[in-house]
Amino acid sequence: MRFEEWEPIYERILADFGYDRKKDEEAAAVAAEAISRMSWKEVGGEELRRMIEGKSVLVCGAAPCLREELRSIDAFEYVVLAADGATSVVLECGVLPDVIVSDLDGYLPDIIYASRLGAIVVAHAHGDNIGKIRRVLPELSRVLCTTQARPLPPHVHNFGGFTDGDRCVFLAKELGAASVKLVGFDFEDTKVNLTKRRKLKWAKRLIEQALRDC
Repeated sequence: MRFEEWEPIYERILADFGYDRKKDEEAAAVAAEAISRMSWKEVGGEELRRMIEGKSVLVCGAAPCLREELRSIDAFEYVVLAADGATSVVLECGVLPDVIVSDLDGYLPDIIYASRLGAIVVAHAHGDNIGKIRRVLPELSRVLCTTQARPLPPHVHNFGGFTDGDRCVFLAKELGAASVKLVGFDFEDTKVNLTKRRKLKWAKRLIEQALRDC
């Protein structure tokens, strides 16, 4: 996705949540500097494309229904993308995610463990996780960094998307997935707080847009 297409959506998200664009841009710069010093760990967009293009992709969200839904399908028929906190459940179900899309809010020991087993971590830098970007990136084995602000080639990408779940979908579609199947998503979850409910509404809207525009 060209940033010029994403930017109007991004501006609406900033306005809705009161986020500071300058902090997002600072986070992207921190990520770019950090990953440039660990070039042997950096995964390029083309490597991810070769993994995803033309394949059936399974996107795992972190809703409570994930475990049950995973049991009803053969995850090994798909390229598996785990959204942050979904990583722990996916691992518990005996599946190593191919890609973990994370702003590093999930259970980090599991994310780091999966990375060391070969999962690619698409680490998302934003204004609220600058400290984690500095601390966690060196612990990961295979990393690609993203931002929701303007990308900083060649080290920090923007494939579109806002929450971990919808960024999985945008990533899959941008890199040419033949199909995208969702498990572990509950956009109407009433047990989460109001901020999370608003994020779920954005996630639903963005996922519908990504799949409609494919």
